[in-house]
Amino acid sequence: MIEVDIKGRAGQFAVHAQFTAPQGVTSLFGPSGAGKSTVTRMIAGLLKPEEGRIAVNGEVLFDSARGIDVSVQNRRIGHVFQDSRLFPHLSVKSNLTFARWAGRRSADRSLTEVVELLGIGHLLNRKPGKLSGGERQRVAIGRALLSSPRLLIMDEPLASLDQARKADILPYLDRLRSETGLPILYVSHAMEEVARLSQTLVILSGGKTVASGPVSEVLASLDPGTDLGGEETAALLEGVVAHRDEQWDLVDVALDEGAVIQVPGLPASLGDRIRLRIPARDVSISLTRPSGISVRNILKAKVEALRPLDGPYVEVVCKIGTQTLRSRITRASSADLGLAPGQCVFLLIKSVTIDQGRVGPAFREI
Repeated sequence: MIEVDIKGRAGQFAVHAQFTAPQGVTSLFGPSGAGKSTVTRMIAGLLKPEEGRIAVNGEVLFDSARGIDVSVQNRRIGHVFQDSRLFPHLSVKSNLTFARWAGRRSADRSLTEVVELLGIGHLLNRKPGKLSGGERQRVAIGRALLSSPRLLIMDEPLASLDQARKADILPYLDRLRSETGLPILYVSHAMEEVARLSQTLVILSGGKTVASGPVSEVLASLDPGTDLGGEETAALLEGVVAHRDEQWDLVDVALDEGAVIQVPGLPASLGDRIRLRIPARDVSISLTRPSGISVRNILKAKVEALRPLDGPYVEVVCKIGTQTLRSRITRASSADLGLAPGQCVFLLIKSVTIDQGRVGPAFREI
């Protein structure tokens, strides 16, 4: 568990961060300048808060009231940055083992275990200059793991990678999340990464925590606005792979109450739990079940709320069983349909809008 309740400053920038997160991946999300990196520096001990408390798995790292301020080295926090910060003159193997040697720490994980987890065995004798961006980041993650951390902070680790390299490394981050049992604090302003990897989501704006909790609940309940931005407003659906259509390369994901959503080109097996991020702009609404159209995903839902947006738009929050979907339409369309809370509607989602960047394995409790 991560427990943070701190106030402080970085120059003239004031921070007040307050959240509690269970084991797994906790994402700090917000626009540039929201205070994400400042908060992680305070947690790591690189910047001292003016007051408050920080604890990881019950171990107090900072408590102003009790005069506790554990040193950076003794906090045992692994850090992975945007740029891998590998030593260019050392081989991959030497980079991996450096942190353990420098910190004189006992081994929580073997070199072989970490190398296999991250798929970097074939890189051990290379120098960083001979690696791709994604490979360098995997080595940087491995080096952090081999320092025997009690917490891993990943500060926008994919921000410097192009889409192809991001796609390469995301499966390894999935494995890291699911197999290590290590608390991870993941900093990002890319909602597709946050939605795929996180169990807990913390929204920061202007140095303050504006929302925190389970990622699906925060996305479902947060009012649209500057904290997420209209283009980012989305919802998460979780389901189980129930059928594969090999002829058309379609996968059926079973949701609540018999609802099924089809995803094209998804490399998943029967029984896999899948998390789908559906942006509000990709969801249309019909009062009756349409026929004779190309849209394959038509989901019966109930309108829960209508939330006005800036300009001519409104967001319609709908429930499918216990899960939430959002639709962003014009206010004129909402008026024409006569939408109101409690009304039954049909939500239309084109299969082709659910790309691989919006799909990931559902979080499994460790």
